Amino acid sequence: MSTGATTLAIPRSQVTSPSRLRDFVELAKPRITILELVTAVAGMYLATHAQWSPLVVGATLLGAGLLAASANSLNMYLERRLDAKMTRTADRPLPAGRMAPAEAAVFGVATVSIGFTLLVLGVNWTTALLGLASWFLYVAVYTPLKTRTPLNTFVGAISGALPIVMGWTAGGGALDATALGLFLVLFLWQYPHFMAIAWLCKDDYAAAGYKMDTVVEPTGARAGALAVAGGALLLPAALLPAIRTDYSAQTYAVLASLFTLAFVAAAAAFLVRRNDRSARLLLRASLLYLPAWMVVLCLFGS
Repeated sequence: MSTGATTLAIPRSQVTSPSRLRDFVELAKPRITILELVTAVAGMYLATHAQWSPLVVGATLLGAGLLAASANSLNMYLERRLDAKMTRTADRPLPAGRMAPAEAAVFGVATVSIGFTLLVLGVNWTTALLGLASWFLYVAVYTPLKTRTPLNTFVGAISGALPIVMGWTAGGGALDATALGLFLVLFLWQYPHFMAIAWLCKDDYAAAGYKMDTVVEPTGARAGALAVAGGALLLPAALLPAIRTDYSAQTYAVLASLFTLAFVAAAAAFLVRRNDRSARLLLRASLLYLPAWMVVLCLFGS
């Protein structure tokens, strides 16, 4: 019997463990799911100007959250044997043997079905189809591409950028230039963010056979260049909501430009140095940039 098969065996004593609920929560990757919901809330705020409909907000957050949980759980199901080869993922419920693969698969199918239905019935078809597109790209395209080509990052960034547009359309916004601007900021932000992660986790990714940019080009030059390019393109993308000429939009434009230039500087430092320290700096910058941009956008860009 192979090592992977042994790792994935489920001891009967662990199946009835009281930590089962915690394992299902972990299966949903709560930090990623919460981040997607935060971006959806920002998009809805911009569309409604905080004129919330409690039922629509509830259906949007629950539906989008279930779709995200489904995508993450099915990603873990499909990658369970590869997760067992990486230090940072070996203790996840499936590779650690605390959950049967069939349970994760059923959980993933059930949550996508319920989440999509909630968005259709409680929000609108546009939001539901955007959510389904994000789910499909993550599960059926991004996940298998990770072992085939570095272009997986491009597909994953599309999937990750759609929740803010879902919030926008859930609040009644149209698929217009504003929706495009919101999408582009989230899409481009993911390049510096993920290139920092790809550098810090490059040994794990190599051990699992993932074709990340830092694995296929281990000097980090390509990852650094992509981080700088993504950050630089953020500047015009982030200014799209400031096309208007009133004072609040001008304030937003100035603040967004300053934040973006600082983010680009962190990406440039990573490109020049290409070490763990510069990668951690870029990762921190990315984690500061996104909430700062959303706050400024909601305060001055709406």
